[in-house]
Amino acid sequence: MSVYTTGLLWVGGAAVFASLLAYVIRKYGPDEGRSENNEAAGQVFTIVGGLQAVLVAFVLIALFDGVAAAGNASYEEADSLVAATWAGDALGERTGDEVRRLSREYLETVVDEEWPRMRSGDESDDAGWSTLDRLRRVIAEAPATDAWLVDRKTEAADKLWQVYQARQTRLDSATEGVDAVVWFVLVMGGILTIGLPLLFGGPLMRTHVIIVATLAATITLLLYATYQLQNPFGGGAELQPDAFSAALSRL
Repeated sequence: MSVYTTGLLWVGGAAVFASLLAYVIRKYGPDEGRSENNEAAGQVFTIVGGLQAVLVAFVLIALFDGVAAAGNASYEEADSLVAATWAGDALGERTGDEVRRLSREYLETVVDEEWPRMRSGDESDDAGWSTLDRLRRVIAEAPATDAWLVDRKTEAADKLWQVYQARQTRLDSATEGVDAVVWFVLVMGGILTIGLPLLFGGPLMRTHVIIVATLAATITLLLYATYQLQNPFGGGAELQPDAFSAALSRL
């Protein structure tokens, strides 16, 4: 089932449930004092709804930034590895071949092993780190007999360090998500925001039911978007390993 179909089911289900609840409360609940509740409940609703809107906006903006950062880190990691490989080619045929072999091994590990783990939110094993460490040793042990080779060796080491940094950013993005406390606040805030309008009164039941249903659908939609974006490599964002596949083709 696609993310859009699942989202429509969640949003539609929340709207239907809230509208039925509003209808039952208006039809069978006491009418005495209901209209008088509008002023008091409206003031509380303004505070609760405002705080909920600010929190949801803050979380969503942070998640959007996280998706962008994860994508940028992936391309920086792959491009830096290609640059390190090209610099390693200048360190002699034996060193260049070994650097190229290890670079391809690393890229294949990321695409075939790490990416499925990141998509499901699991932690990656140490295979990638081990390959990078072997790359570092090969570059560090490469002979440099003149200043030009020293510069190429330094360049390869610097690019490899950029791979380390970008890799750490990518792995962190896959496991950070939204904290359980934040989820608790988001869900409880949504329930309170939807529940307060049930206390409101007015002459038209139909209008009241539509208002409550629309509010429930909107809040559910925002929470669903938060859930889908908390892992940049899965859910609605689902970043693909295009950068690493392109790097493999270049090597």
